[in-house]
Amino acid sequence: MKIFAAVFALPLAFIPSIATPAGAESPPDWVYPKPTPGQKLAPDDGVPRRVPGSNATYTLTQLRDRFVSPIWHPDEIPPQPEVVARGRKPDVFACGFCHRADGPGGPENANLTGLPAAYIVQQIADFKSGARKSLVADRPPAMLKATLVKDITDAEVQAAAAYFSSVKARSNVGVVEANEVPKTYFTPASYMAALKGGEKEPIAGRIVEVPENAEQFSYRDTRARFVAYVPPGSVKKGQALATTGGGGKTVQCSTCHGPDLKGLGPIPGIAGRSPTYIVRQLSDFKHGARAGIGSALMKESVEKLTLEDMIALAAYAASLAP
Repeated sequence: MKIFAAVFALPLAFIPSIATPAGAESPPDWVYPKPTPGQKLAPDDGVPRRVPGSNATYTLTQLRDRFVSPIWHPDEIPPQPEVVARGRKPDVFACGFCHRADGPGGPENANLTGLPAAYIVQQIADFKSGARKSLVADRPPAMLKATLVKDITDAEVQAAAAYFSSVKARSNVGVVEANEVPKTYFTPASYMAALKGGEKEPIAGRIVEVPENAEQFSYRDTRARFVAYVPPGSVKKGQALATTGGGGKTVQCSTCHGPDLKGLGPIPGIAGRSPTYIVRQLSDFKHGARAGIGSALMKESVEKLTLEDMIALAAYAASLAP
């Protein structure tokens, strides 16, 4: 579709099929969205693209360049280190390309704003060692990360971690409980977007997280926002699980992440983060795809959680201010 012309995607012919670890159930596709086979990017027509509230312009070629971190609102972005702004060719892509210029990201990857620098450094080390993987490793975001960490230097990791840690944590998603949600499709960049016709369908036990303005987000604007539709009652149920556990569940997120889930010391805050991303990480912990430092405690906490529990926890955490 035309509105996704600026979104980068790996050639679909090189994306292998899902490989789920032995003994793990097949994960829902909305948790691990991938491009729909046959999607193609529109050719660059040379017309400069714009976003609301900015005088900057970029061509589609620039917006698709993995070594460009588009800056639409320069007054709002701290000076970027080289690895964030441009990366290092051939394989260390600009951090700001995927995570956006100062780190808010989207459902397809992490919101890095305000995360402890030491935590970011450790996650890159875990990606590099193979201790941290994705349950569905053939999604384009996971494949790009796997390529990047092979060649990134310790100095580049430290610079990127210090930069994103210095940005005040902020949320780019609003949570709405609903029985009906927009009909969606998977974009080339591995997140869901609403179909143009405005058709609705039952939520059916999912989180449906879509950009408010699909074109704005595809152009990598740091002001772009998402709406996350969750099943009715999810936020209240998630609050109970996060604060008191119960029902044989060992999870009590507030013990480690703080009573408001904003983080404690080196432990990252999860308040205001993408609920789709949160469910994906809970799933990765549960099935052992994430096995880095702290994973044993997380796995113990989540191993009895159902998908409904994960949705509730993610809805509650995402509803909070970071």
